[in-house]
Amino acid sequence: MKEIQVKDQEGSYKLAQTLAQYVKPGMVFLLEGDLGAGKTTFTKGLAQALHIDRMIKSPTYTIIREYQGGDLPLYHMDLYRLDLDMALDLGLEEYFDGPGLCVVEWPSQAMEAMPRKHLKITIKDYFDQAGHRTFYLQAEGEAYQALLDQVHLDE
Repeated sequence: MKEIQVKDQEGSYKLAQTLAQYVKPGMVFLLEGDLGAGKTTFTKGLAQALHIDRMIKSPTYTIIREYQGGDLPLYHMDLYRLDLDMALDLGLEEYFDGPGLCVVEWPSQAMEAMPRKHLKITIKDYFDQAGHRTFYLQAEGEAYQALLDQVHLDE
């Protein structure tokens, strides 16, 4: 596990952009954190690094947003309002096996539907310190560990 602290939104973007340099098609990032912790902000940083020029919005009500036109597709998912059966009915595995990067917010709502190999990113927000966050990155699988081994930031 790797722990990275950032002081502001720019730090979240920098971390996302660093990870995006090593992303391969079919990778899955699972984002956990309280409401307002910065999951969608982090995803915006990934999209920017992947040269996706569309506005990134939270998929809370649409569940899945697809962004094409960058270095590879970005599939942004939010499972906050779902349970396991609902998530399974969506056919998420088609996205997980697809040509893009899948970013899943609130994966714990349907963890059994998530791929075994992934990068889990837990964001801890310090609401008493504006912008300060700690990112905990946990690799599950060799490809994700190799990605994590490449990440070096001024921590």
